[in-house]
Amino acid sequence: MNILPRFSRTRTSGEEYENELIRFESKIGGQLFGQVPKGHTRQFFCLDEHTWVWHEQWQDKSGQNQSMTTKYYVRPSGIIKSQNGGTYSQVTDKEAKNLIKAAKIYVSRAKNEYSKHLNPAV
Repeated sequence: MNILPRFSRTRTSGEEYENELIRFESKIGGQLFGQVPKGHTRQFFCLDEHTWVWHEQWQDKSGQNQSMTTKYYVRPSGIIKSQNGGTYSQVTDKEAKNLIKAAKIYVSRAKNEYSKHLNPAV
């Protein structure tokens, strides 16, 4: 069961090329949910065929660096998540719907932005 859109990358140029694409896409993904607050870093990207990652970094009021990484794993039985490497839990229906919506927007924007990046005159 594949409920999230597929986003495949060409692997002909090697691992560094794929890493560059992920960095490019993560910036796009981080902007999907509105403006990133000053001092925050936000990334959202497709790591592989079954894994989506949401990552944020910020400084709290006391100036301490904070971060949260949520990995979503798409399985035939549904979507599970792990936060900061913790235990796995089933996502709620609402969270699954939000993830699917975000993934669809991500795929569309990443394809569009990457096309513009490759062909700036278009």
